[in-house]
Order: sequence, then C-alpha cells, then structure tokens
Amino acid sequence: MTKLLLVGTGGFLGSIARALLSNFVQQTSGSSFPFGTLAVNVIGCFVIGALSQLGETHDIFSAETRAFIFVGILGGFTTYSSFGNETINLWRGGTGWLVFVNIALQLVLGLVAVMAGRWLVQRVW
Repeated sequence: MTKLLLVGTGGFLGSIARALLSNFVQQTSGSSFPFGTLAVNVIGCFVIGALSQLGETHDIFSAETRAFIFVGILGGFTTYSSFGNETINLWRGGTGWLVFVNIALQLVLGLVAVMAGRWLVQRVW
C-alpha cells in the first residue's frame, strides 16, 4: 500500500511538472509542432538514464524510492501517450512529413538522452 501511495504522489508531481514545462516550451516555440512534448520526453529520458545508472552502480535507491521516482514522478512526467495523439493529429492535419520528423526526433533524441544521462553519471559520479 505504501508503494502505491508513493507512486500516486510521484505521478501527481510529475504530471504537474510535465504540464508546466510542456506548456512553457510549446508557447515559447510559437509553433504547431509538438516541441513541448518532445522536450518533456527527451528530458524524462535523460533523467531516467542518469538515475538508472546511479542506481545500478551505487545502489542508492530503496524499493520505495524507485517506486516514487521511476514509476511515479517519471511515469507522470513523460508523455508517450501525448506523443501518440499529437502524431496522429499531425497526420490528420495534412502535415504528413511532420509525422515522420516527430517520430524520428522523439525516438532518436529519447534514446540519445537515456545514453547521455548514463554517460554523465558514469563520468561525474
């Protein structure tokens, strides 16, 4: 029961952070391209990569902390469902080429961010 409460609390916090950051980036971009979702996904991937590396190499996260951060905060923060919906909306809006740009950027930058997070922790910690 404690882990579920931690996941729920983390999800609440992660969702708020996602909404604030995504909206800020999207408004700042002045574009219809979903830069807000892209930013949140890349940042979330970087953070999960860095924290995963920390956890694996230094064993610093308890099961409860993992539930709170990885499942709760980062699960609430990253927006893969939004990515899917926005990609379909780009398709339906007649901007088919942006569909492929969005998919490629989300996938490649997300994976690179996970690797960068792991790399940074290996070098710094």
